[in-house]
Amino acid sequence: MSKNSEDLTPPIDINAEKANTGILAGELVNYRDSWRIFRIITEFVEGFQFLSGLKKEVTILGSARLPANNKYYKIAQELGNLLGKNGFTTITGGGPGIMEAANRGAFEAGGESVGLNIQLPFEQRTNPYVKKSIAFYYFFSRKVMLTGPANAFVFFPGGFGTLDEFFEVVDNMENGYMQKVPVVLVGKEFWGPIISFLKAKSAREVHSVDEAEVDRWHIVETAKEAFEFIKNTNDVPICDIDPNNLFCQGGPDWSVFRIMAELVEGFEFLTKISNGVTVLGTKSLLPGTAYYNAAYDVGKLLAENQFMTVTGGGPGIMEAANRGAFEKGGVSVGINMRLEKGERVNNYITKAIGFFFPFVRKLIITTPSEAFVYFPGGFGTLHQLFEMLTLQETGKIPPMTTLLYGKQFWQPLIDFVHTMHYDFKTISILDEQFFKVVDSPSDVLEYIKK
Repeated sequence: MSKNSEDLTPPIDINAEKANTGILAGELVNYRDSWRIFRIITEFVEGFQFLSGLKKEVTILGSARLPANNKYYKIAQELGNLLGKNGFTTITGGGPGIMEAANRGAFEAGGESVGLNIQLPFEQRTNPYVKKSIAFYYFFSRKVMLTGPANAFVFFPGGFGTLDEFFEVVDNMENGYMQKVPVVLVGKEFWGPIISFLKAKSAREVHSVDEAEVDRWHIVETAKEAFEFIKNTNDVPICDIDPNNLFCQGGPDWSVFRIMAELVEGFEFLTKISNGVTVLGTKSLLPGTAYYNAAYDVGKLLAENQFMTVTGGGPGIMEAANRGAFEKGGVSVGINMRLEKGERVNNYITKAIGFFFPFVRKLIITTPSEAFVYFPGGFGTLHQLFEMLTLQETGKIPPMTTLLYGKQFWQPLIDFVHTMHYDFKTISILDEQFFKVVDSPSDVLEYIKK
């Protein structure tokens, strides 16, 4: 298939387009169609305007699958009630399950109850306890609003979507893209294994996570415990959070124009990419380490087989994959952040582009690819992984080749995903089939070529 023909646009193969141009937008995003940028920007404008009218927001996220007799539904309802009685605005995704419970509690207490809904291929109704709502067509624009500025975030047990939202929030906080506000995790039985994985693997094994960040989070078992960490937070306007916050520099109106400019530039860049494979992983691993060497070999194999290697353009795993492709004479792509703290663009890139907004960069870095290879990493790697899994699970994109490199690293998380179905009922047993574990560069190539 060809995506880089600039003089003549070939006939569109719908299945191929779904596999390669619809990754993060929430539906088929053909970046040849410039008018789609205006639809995306419309969602940002409407979203900014909607959020600007809210006060004392607390965002509550969790599974849409949990019924009213589930204990976590009841805790979420009680928490919404406490928030409503104390003048807070309860924000959810507007759907069923935990979202409905939190909205219901706020609604019944006479408080502000808000839903930010997503249009899915199968119907996602707005629950009847939402007083104010807005619906989004594109997953990534809705998630920017849902994980944007709030006075606190409360995460209940959930599926891939909840984990995607959780890791995006803590990744943005760690990187200084949003203010550090209370992060409350309800249910030690659910969140305990994730924290253990992050500390043992991401922090101590590959040094991609600072344990101090993990220790900032509050694990609770009741609504009252959760409210204790929220009740004294100060209300902060959406774009008056932090003078260094990239999300709001220049105010929301100016930000919209900058977002549009980056989308135009990014979509134009994508016309030069075809047959791409995105390699993601921590920037912390140095040359000579086992995972660095493996990523280097993956880059070499991709170049030898006429695949373009796409990374975030930085050091560590990104450098390794770019280096392998570069030294084999392949196309080595770096899609980096212009202002990432302490991060440089590596020296093994043949095509590069930089972005000011992390959510635009994330859209572009994953859009051109036919397959995704996740090496060990931290919050950023994990939120990109769970976003891809969420889009596949919800039918927003067709199944993609999604590979986790290194069974020894990923096994605790894989075991936890298994319990998400069997113990918590927050995903389907079929959802475990969206990814495969590999332990050699040759296995990576074999799956991609299939």
